[in-house]
Amino acid sequence: MDIPTLKGEHRKAAGTRAAVRLRGAGMLPAIVYGHKIDPLPVTVNRRDVGLLLRHGAHLVNLEVDGVLQACLFKAAQYDHLGAELVHLDLARVDLTEHVKVHVQIELRGAPKGVAEGGVLTAVLKELEVECLVTNIPEIIRVEVGDLAMDQVLYVKDLKVDSTIKVLSDPESVVAMVRKPLEAVAPTVEAAAETAAATAEPEIIAKGKIDAETPGAAE
Repeated sequence: MDIPTLKGEHRKAAGTRAAVRLRGAGMLPAIVYGHKIDPLPVTVNRRDVGLLLRHGAHLVNLEVDGVLQACLFKAAQYDHLGAELVHLDLARVDLTEHVKVHVQIELRGAPKGVAEGGVLTAVLKELEVECLVTNIPEIIRVEVGDLAMDQVLYVKDLKVDSTIKVLSDPESVVAMVRKPLEAVAPTVEAAAETAAATAEPEIIAKGKIDAETPGAAE
């Protein structure tokens, strides 16, 4: 697989003010750790990182002082609005090791249940998997064209490459097709009214029988 290269520089300044200055200059504070080597504070280009993350990249060759080190995007921190990257964690890896990562799920196709008036709901956004670091998929595409009305797709129903081990709960719901809420609500209300209407005569009838039964008032 082609591993993208991300250039980094040693980061000497620390603290909130330094981080704000870096981000103002289009850079991103980051930390590289793992493999029993001391953590390395670096700066990387924020735009480059954003593009890689949006394209589903997990593995990069981090270049610092002309030296390449394979690293995983371990954690990306955003601001309180969830819009801007503010910090990045990178983990050193060996290209021969297996790793556990979360991969984004992408639903594809038009479920036949939607043609029947249903609505497709994506429940699970990511799938936790374990695989060789060089085999991490950028995205897991799931075909939902066969989903009918009131049908549920579970993790255990997914078809993934044999080299990838799925760690997510097999009973977790990935997606489903259901009737719209506005169509369901009147049905529920109607059922409640019907139940109340049938229940009321029974209570009245029971009261009359008790009143006419000797000893009922005692």
